[in-house]
Amino acid sequence: MVRAYIDSLLVGTLVLALTGCAMTSDQPAYPEQAQALVEQVPDWSTQGDGQAASSLSDLIRSDVLDQLVQQALNANPGLQQTLLTLRIRETELRQTGAGRFPDVEAGFSASEDEDGGDAYTGSVSVGWEADLWQKIADRTAAASEDVEQQAALYQAARNTLAADVMSSWLALIAQQHAITIQQDRLATLENNETLILQRYRNGLDTLEDLDSARSSTASARATLESDRETQAQQERALTTLLGQVPTTDGNVPGDYPAVLTPLADLPAQTLQRRPDLVAAYHAIEAANYRTRAAYKSLLPSINLAAALEDVADSPSQALLTDPAWNLLGQLTAPLFQGGELRAAADAAELETAQAYQAYRETLLEAVNEVEDALGLERSLATRQQHIADALGRQQSTLAQYQASYRAGLVDILDLLSVQQETYDLQAQLDDLIYQRLANRIDLGLALGLGVTS
Repeated sequence: MVRAYIDSLLVGTLVLALTGCAMTSDQPAYPEQAQALVEQVPDWSTQGDGQAASSLSDLIRSDVLDQLVQQALNANPGLQQTLLTLRIRETELRQTGAGRFPDVEAGFSASEDEDGGDAYTGSVSVGWEADLWQKIADRTAAASEDVEQQAALYQAARNTLAADVMSSWLALIAQQHAITIQQDRLATLENNETLILQRYRNGLDTLEDLDSARSSTASARATLESDRETQAQQERALTTLLGQVPTTDGNVPGDYPAVLTPLADLPAQTLQRRPDLVAAYHAIEAANYRTRAAYKSLLPSINLAAALEDVADSPSQALLTDPAWNLLGQLTAPLFQGGELRAAADAAELETAQAYQAYRETLLEAVNEVEDALGLERSLATRQQHIADALGRQQSTLAQYQASYRAGLVDILDLLSVQQETYDLQAQLDDLIYQRLANRIDLGLALGLGVTS
């Protein structure tokens, strides 16, 4: 009897499947197209002379910085939220995958029979949907791709956080240098002001010269105060990245560390390392699986159920000691739902196309980031060399002006102007050095370097 019932279900399913075969998606093969896009990226226009590195930590050798990065990875609240999102996706995967297994329910009840006695009923029911078209498998695969996407996004967030900590650390060094240069500038201006005041009292300089010197000194003090506040803000920003209440510990070296220039591999190798691009690819795969499942929702489905039930006069006898079997089967096929299922399938197909375009956008941004960082490394190196040459000549000019001023051959305002230009060049050179070192971190991030999991 059971065998005949199952055979009739299978026959009905095959008949309905003949009409369901046409209910498939004809969307392009977006995952294959996405992979082909990476292979089409030409070689980088500016290769540069870099050194091989396997992670961002290889760019700067510093135990102090490594500890700061690790602290940020452990305590940064934004990164922890991304990690929790990953855990949620893993839980959703288990939830979706549970649809592949039977549902088992047990029941027990007591009632009064017609003779006034007690009757006890025990039951166990098993339900299972036959995944004929791999619809549940596709949904599970989509959830698995969601997990892979979120894992890649988590890695991208870790890499970005590590790069931010490294850049902030360098910025603190650069700001300390700016304060030192400004302090030297202020000390020079104060000495000049004292000298001019003495000369003014002796009738050798005018009141205009003294006012000019005092104005320059006051302006330098204001700039120094601004630089100190900027440093304090940068320290607070760094401690925020570390997941701490802002504090100042002054754990910053006095000079710049050596920062390697990462080697630019071939575009295909570089882009395959970038977690943001990996995440965008998994988004395409997930949407693609959901599109398949949406179209398969238009096809018939089979649900099987088995129930065990036993009625007895006592609870112990009702625990399925002599149960009665009951096997049920149900074949269903959607006929008319106002176009809801078809619209859902069309929407899923459009979402897959949207994910593909998001991948293209991420790829273009990745290529642009690498090209910009490579070009900026070359430009900053050239500018740094020019400013270093200019500073060397300016320092020679300053020495000549100081000698001429002591000999009474030049005016004090001319000397002040040359001094200001010298300090400006020192500040400009130091800023270029910082920009170049920070850009190497950006270049490493653009090339797909990160931190280990």
